Amino acid sequence: MAGTQSARLDLFENYSIPRAVFTLSLPTVAGSLVSLAYSMADTYFVGLLNDPVQTAAVTLAAPVLLAFNAVNNLFGVGCSSMMSRALGRGDYKTLRQSSSFGFWGSLAGGLIFSILATLFMAPLLALLGCDATTADPTSTYLGWTVSLGAIPAILNVVCAYMVRSEGSALHASIGTMSGCFLNIILDPIFIIGFEMGSTGAALATFLSNCFAVLYFLVYFAVRRGKTLVCIDPRELLHLRGMVVTGVFAVGVPASVQNILNVIGSTILNNLAAPYGAAVLAAMGICSKLNMVPFYVMQGMSQGIMPLVSYTYAAKKPQRMKSAFNFTLKICMTALISCCVIFFLFSDYAVRLFIDDPETIAYGSVFLKGMCLSVPLLGLDFLGLGLYQAVGMGSYALFFALARKLVLEIPLMYLLNFLVPLYGLPYAQPAAELVMAIAAIFAIRSVFVKAEKEAQLPVHHD
Repeated sequence: MAGTQSARLDLFENYSIPRAVFTLSLPTVAGSLVSLAYSMADTYFVGLLNDPVQTAAVTLAAPVLLAFNAVNNLFGVGCSSMMSRALGRGDYKTLRQSSSFGFWGSLAGGLIFSILATLFMAPLLALLGCDATTADPTSTYLGWTVSLGAIPAILNVVCAYMVRSEGSALHASIGTMSGCFLNIILDPIFIIGFEMGSTGAALATFLSNCFAVLYFLVYFAVRRGKTLVCIDPRELLHLRGMVVTGVFAVGVPASVQNILNVIGSTILNNLAAPYGAAVLAAMGICSKLNMVPFYVMQGMSQGIMPLVSYTYAAKKPQRMKSAFNFTLKICMTALISCCVIFFLFSDYAVRLFIDDPETIAYGSVFLKGMCLSVPLLGLDFLGLGLYQAVGMGSYALFFALARKLVLEIPLMYLLNFLVPLYGLPYAQPAAELVMAIAAIFAIRSVFVKAEKEAQLPVHHD
């Protein structure tokens, strides 16, 4: 245990900034992109059927799967931030209790999610914007991915967060990617080979998440005594209130942010649904394409969170600031390049997923608008990750509420009214622009706070 711990602390303490950032972030970005690939595989292989109704069913179900992140972030982001900061202080008791609370809390959250979705399936379908044509395939898709699949889907992500929090980004990504690769293999077999359509995509997703959870359970068993992650339920018997409040202080704002994302996605689908299945399918494809830079930024943000949390708790603000700035420079270069590619080759990008001329025509226009938000994701995502890493959940909550409730959702209605349908893709870029400007000032205040706290002595909770 001592040798493993020494190597782990060496990464946080002594690695050069580029080496530390890449060691933590590259496996996480790779895992995020593979996760996106398996998400896009559903859309791709269902799209090969050239049936807009089947593609629309996957699109309509997407907000519910996105809602998993409310539980993922409540326990995953919350407990991983708590764990990394505890590691920076050398507070291993808090670290063990935080990880146990995160594991069992997420399992309970997944069970509740599954039960509620099953009991209220009919009103849920209406809320998602389903009509007589799309209700049945969407219901079947949700049956596999939510009613049966909520627990493994949530545990998979939370376990990866916890493993990553101690600096083991590679193992976290292997666990996530193992399920993703299985999903990509199973998709064409079930969707096309067994002619199951969107139902096959849902079954593949369910099985792949179960496999990923099994990987992490085996990992915890094999590395028992070497990993700092603890899933022993006996830790809950002595759970301190400060651990619960510490996890929720970061997790609740992160959870609220994702609930708002689900609301925004649902509203977007409802506003697009009256224009027909082709429009809905095009909007879903473009949303998936726009998730490429989104997942890259999510991977970078999650990757450096343990380093930021550790250096903040260890009172090393200059190392924390250097890691953040280095990551931001790399991300901005990648995001600007992605925006240019999407804008110039939007029709080719949509055509990769479906060979329906009407859907491609709509999608080409939608993607040009949506991709304008891409260069702004660097400040927004890394800023959010920074607030979560240092335990400033109130900042994260403010930005989540402002982005969706004050800006993006009202803009959807306004732009759709002013320019019916074609104004919808521009709501997100407009909102992200305002939030990116605000993030500059908020990020600076975090660094100022870190420098002031560095003057105080390190203490254990």
